[in-house]
Amino acid sequence: MLAAFLSIYLYPKLSDDSVAFTSFALFMGAAMSITAFPVLARILTERDLLGSRLGTVAIACAAVDDVTGWCILAYIVVLIRSAHNPTPIWVTVGGILAFALIMIYGVRRLLHRYVTIYRERGQLSENLLALMLLLVLVSALCTEWLGIHLLFGSFLMGAIMPKEQKFVRYVLDRFETITVTLLLPLFFAFTGLRTNIGLVKGQEMWMYCGLIILVATVGKLGGSMLASWLSGMPVREAAGLGTLMNTRGLMELVILNIGLDIKVISPALFSMMVLMALFTTFMTTPVLALVCPDRLLREGPAKIPQESPVRTLVTPAVDRISA
Repeated sequence: MLAAFLSIYLYPKLSDDSVAFTSFALFMGAAMSITAFPVLARILTERDLLGSRLGTVAIACAAVDDVTGWCILAYIVVLIRSAHNPTPIWVTVGGILAFALIMIYGVRRLLHRYVTIYRERGQLSENLLALMLLLVLVSALCTEWLGIHLLFGSFLMGAIMPKEQKFVRYVLDRFETITVTLLLPLFFAFTGLRTNIGLVKGQEMWMYCGLIILVATVGKLGGSMLASWLSGMPVREAAGLGTLMNTRGLMELVILNIGLDIKVISPALFSMMVLMALFTTFMTTPVLALVCPDRLLREGPAKIPQESPVRTLVTPAVDRISA
């Protein structure tokens, strides 16, 4: 809501007629609503809060929040690309639905064979790993061809992969080295090259940047805190949840790069949003320690069992960042 009101003010100043206001406002709302799930999991693990009531609620909220944000982003990408594509929108939407059904009810069954083979042999052959990579690339190519960004295809492929903990750890061990040591630094370098702080010059531009940071923080931290407090959480715990939900990190940078690719935001606004992502991520740990000390956060229901679905979901993400 706050992002939509901010868009009314920023649209005539940082955008132009080539971008529809609806697309601009929706993108701003989606970008400001994202929570960095892996970073959040890492913070909770380091502070031994993953099994606490706050940690459980934060992880659940972040998962729902990110799914919603990605759905909105997918809609924005289709909306913008369909305006420049001669293919009717209903054909694009129908193709996307057909692709999703094939992936969920067809490819997903094929992927369960991987778990069976892994249980029998204790490992996967190089040919099977190569086929897994090929499926990821083909899925990304399909979504790009259908008019969505290629990121959504690879994301869907990861989402339908079997989630057995040992299997997930094995696959991460095979791919995380090249991902963390090569692809991730390249992505950050690419984002850095696209970020031009020189475009944010003058008192007026820095005022816009400050407004973006303020609205993003108030909307996410304040909104999450208010909602959790109204739901019955103590004030300090609600403040802790709002602070955790305000973490954006890598996921925000991914969304911003997509927005720049489809030209829904300008390079100047992209740079401001990157500054916002960095600021809100860096503030999480000190603000959390200030508003909600560890001893208060650990008070509450018993810890989650070691083999619970929450730990199974979160642990691979934490391990990936720790690498």
